[in-house]
This record gives sequence, C-alpha cells and structure tokens, in this order.
Amino acid sequence: MHDVILLMVYCAILGSVVGFLAGLLGIGGGLIIVPVLSAMLVSFNVADSSHVLVIAIATSLASIIFTSTSSALAHHRNANVPWEIAPWVMTGVGIGALVSGFAASFIPEQLLRLVFATSVVFIALRMVLSTRTKAASEKPLPSGPVIGFLCAIMGALSGLIGIGGGALIVPLLHYFSVDIKKAIGCAAACGIVIALFGSVGYVSAGWQVTSFSDGFAGFVYLPALVGIVITSSLIAPYGAKATHYLPVATIKKVFALLLVIIALKMVFS
Repeated sequence: MHDVILLMVYCAILGSVVGFLAGLLGIGGGLIIVPVLSAMLVSFNVADSSHVLVIAIATSLASIIFTSTSSALAHHRNANVPWEIAPWVMTGVGIGALVSGFAASFIPEQLLRLVFATSVVFIALRMVLSTRTKAASEKPLPSGPVIGFLCAIMGALSGLIGIGGGALIVPLLHYFSVDIKKAIGCAAACGIVIALFGSVGYVSAGWQVTSFSDGFAGFVYLPALVGIVITSSLIAPYGAKATHYLPVATIKKVFALLLVIIALKMVFS
C-alpha cells in the first residue's frame, strides 16, 4: 500500500508538469506521460517489461478523457468546432483508436517503442519548424467518407502512442483548407473520442492478461491515472497564464530537443 501511495504522489507531480506544459506550449500530455510513467512502473515493479509501455499508453489515454473535456467545451462555446465535418472526423478517429487499443497488446514491445519514438520525433520537429501560423491551403476538403478514413489512420496512430491526436489532426485539416482555429477546435473534440474509444480497447484487451495485480482496469493502471488527473487539470490554467511572462518559443525548442532525446532513449535502451 505504501508503494502505491508513493507512486500516486509521483504521478501527481508528473500531472503537474504535464498540465503546466500543456497550458504553456499547447502540447498533449501523452508525449511526457508515456515515457516517464513507463520508467515509474518498472521502478515500482508494477508490471514486467513486456507490458509496461502498453500500460503507460493506456493510462495516458484514459487521463486525456478528463483533460480534453474542458478544452473541447471551451472551443465549442467559442464556436470553434466545425460541426459540419466533425461527425466524420470523430467517427474516423474513434474507429482508429478502438482498433489500436485492441491491437496494441499484440504488437511486439520494441516495435511499439519504435512507433512511439518516430511519432515523437515528427511532432518535435514540427514544433521547432512551425514558428508561425500559416494560412489554410486552397486544397478542397475531401468527401466525408474520405476524411473519415484519413482521420481513422490518425486516430489509430494517436491510440498507439497515447496522445489526444491534435498534433496529427490539426495539420491534416489545415491542409484541407480548414481554418486553424476550427481545426484546433475539431481536434480538441476528437481528443475525447480518441481517448475514450482507445481506452475501451485497452481495457478490453487487458482483461485477457491475468498476471496483473490489483489496481488495473484492463491495461489502465488506476492509481497512476488518479494521480495524473488530479493535478494536471488544476495546473494547466497556470501554464496558460505563464505564456505572457516566459519565452515560449525558446522553451518550445528546448522541449522539442528533450522529446527527441527521450524518443531515442526509448528505442535504444
């Protein structure tokens, strides 16, 4: 019991860092939660190495259900969710995330690490290179089924690496002439869907694993989830306020470099 409480305290600290950086830089918490929580789970002997990354990804997705809701509601109140295309996008990402949740447990650990690391490096490079907001392209938006299929791929990848999907969905929609604010609003709503459907997949797949101790709902480790959620949602507003006082552009570049180092360490460790 002492170890569980200590792990929850560490996860609460992790949630504070995640919430602050999410508010400051606008990044998804999964990029930080997955590698750090993986190390914690190994250190506390919560799970063996063959399942630790899947547990971290599943727990990260479950936390996004809570942290994405307030963001999505805020975008909806500001009329930044394009409901004319959102149903297709949300359906696509939901199906993709659900499939990835079921499939992740069958993917070899090292391959899953490689997928996570490659995606993190891509997102980090985009953080460094996208120094300004570009106007939407003139590329016409595809039909509903086509955009749904493309977003299913984004949802599957997001589910595999434990993120809400904004870093993938926003550039996709913006490429197809969707205004950047509308794209962000749609991605915020999709974050809930990805997290919810992905979590269902991970919980269902994890029930087939009998070696887990108490505190698990499938692959989701509940003590870690509680610790992260409690603090991340409380601290995020302070990160948003800090954008007025801190050199965000410089911090974003340093953070991107840190992400690359973490990604490389996950592959080669």
